[in-house]
Amino acid sequence: MSADAVIDLEHLARYTGGDVALNAEILRLFETQTSELVANLRTILDARDEKSWKEVTHTIKGAARGVGAFAMADAAAQCELLGIEDPSITQMAIAKLKSETEAVQAFVKVHCAV
Repeated sequence: MSADAVIDLEHLARYTGGDVALNAEILRLFETQTSELVANLRTILDARDEKSWKEVTHTIKGAARGVGAFAMADAAAQCELLGIEDPSITQMAIAKLKSETEAVQAFVKVHCAV
């Protein structure tokens, strides 16, 4: 994996046998589902819903690690760790996660267009 790769395709290939069509399908599903989850984090934070916060950030973290989106997984882990106690700090963590999510979206768009 190159240092600047958004998704480690070698990691993903260990689970898919390198099947290009399956990789693309998994990446599209991942991108769609996690984008929706990330978009919901601000609402969850505003509602001060600690349980949903932990569930959603943990889900994003695990899904991202599963496909090899390690920077996104690390950003989700930071959100999970911070929780909702200090909304101003958590907002910065959400912004980082959103940035990583956008990088994944761009990668998937290009990678899956092939």
